[in-house]
Order: sequence, then structure tokens, then C-alpha cells
Amino acid sequence: MWLDTALHQAAGLHSFTPERQLRLLPVVSQSNAAGSTELEMLWQLCSSLQRLSYAVVVLDGTALEDERTPGLAQLLGGLDWPGSTGAADGASLAVVPAARGLAQLARHTGPVALTRLAGLFRSYAVAVLYAPVERLSCLVQASAGVPLVMTGPAAQGLVGAYRQLKHLALHAGPPACVVASVRPPGARMPPAQTAEALATLQHSAQAQLGLRVHTTAVDAARAQDIQRLALQLLENACTMQADIPCTAAGAFAAPPLEPRH
Repeated sequence: MWLDTALHQAAGLHSFTPERQLRLLPVVSQSNAAGSTELEMLWQLCSSLQRLSYAVVVLDGTALEDERTPGLAQLLGGLDWPGSTGAADGASLAVVPAARGLAQLARHTGPVALTRLAGLFRSYAVAVLYAPVERLSCLVQASAGVPLVMTGPAAQGLVGAYRQLKHLALHAGPPACVVASVRPPGARMPPAQTAEALATLQHSAQAQLGLRVHTTAVDAARAQDIQRLALQLLENACTMQADIPCTAAGAFAAPPLEPRH
């Protein structure tokens, strides 16, 4: 069920400590000027999960692997990776270039691709799949996961967000999507404008795409907002083991989230 919890309730989620399980969090990357705010929010979400004692690895589908900076493609080819055995260091964030590797995995159908990820990163609790929507779609389809799309406050980035939702609806068919309207630190934007923009996007996605969209507003300067979003994503992530097909962790009977300010 979707969590809409205050910061002081977060301690209860420590009971979710995975045992040889990997939670997959798909996050759609942006190609416009909002990318810097989006990246900062991504790192803050990861840091929030780390503070809850989750070891996090980011598979960066916007970064190409090569001989100097090996990544997922090389790991799929047999390169040894410390994260496949032993305990991951929860205090440091592992970021793995993954553009070519994710493209390789996207050629597979069903849960095969995702079980390979679980085998490679078995010592981690959370793997963030950060990539363009075109690269994520096949993996989202295989996982039944809930992807995150980030947009700016009010109507900023609304058209781009709708296009990404449309691509996901047509090529991935997720049970739901999350759209987070991120307000950069210091930015002034009437909350009513953001709420109206999110409501419009939510209605359009449901009416025209048949896609359920959960919306929330996040102030990038508020740790409570960031942790709330991190916990919502975690609770509804796809959870899998190396030899077990991926299953969605959350149930989607809860009503859409109301934007918070």
C-alpha cells in the first residue's frame, strides 16, 4: 500500500531489511535543462535510503561504459564485481555506468534480464535504474515496477513528463507511475499552481493513456519531503532474488497521493 508517512514513522521500515533481495527503483532521466535539479534530487533520494541502512547502487543508463570506466556491460561479460559477494558498504553510494549494459538487458524478455541484475548486485538492498525512458521501458515491463518521473514546479516540464508517461504506457504497461514535481531550493512557486498542474497531468494520463499516476510535490530543501518520496518508492518497488522472478512489493489499491508543500 502506498505510504504517506511522516518522518518520525520511518523507523518502522527498518523491519523491511532485505535478505538476499534486491529492490529495483526505475527513475526516468531527463534530457532538458531541468536535469541538474533532477540529478540532485536523485542523489538526495539515495542518501535518504542510505540513512535508513539500505545499501544503494545506481545503474546510470546515461553514462557509457568503456575500457577506462567499465560498468554494467563488462559485469554482464564476466568482470568481477565486489558487490556480487560479501556485504556492500552502506555508507558509500556505488554508481555504475550502465548505458550499454541496460541496452543488452533490454533485448531479453520476461524476468531473465532482471534476475541477472539480482545476481550481480546481491549484496545491495536497492538498485536504482536511472536511464532515458526508451531504455527503461523493457525493464519496467519485465519488473512490473513503478517508475518515477520528475518534473519542475507548476507547469514546468509538464509536456515532457506527459510524453514520458505516454511512452511508458505504450511500451511498458506499468501498474502505475509516480510523478514528482520538484521545487528547487529558493524557488518561489504558489502551491496551487503545482497542485493544478499535477491534477491536470494525472487526469490526462488516466483519460487518454489509461495509466494510473500518483503525484506528489517535493521541496528539494526539505528533508521530510525527500524521505517521504524515498519511502513511497521503496514500498512500491519490485523486489526480487537472484533465482526468483521479480514481484511488485506494493499494492495499488490506495488513492493517488495528494501534492504536499
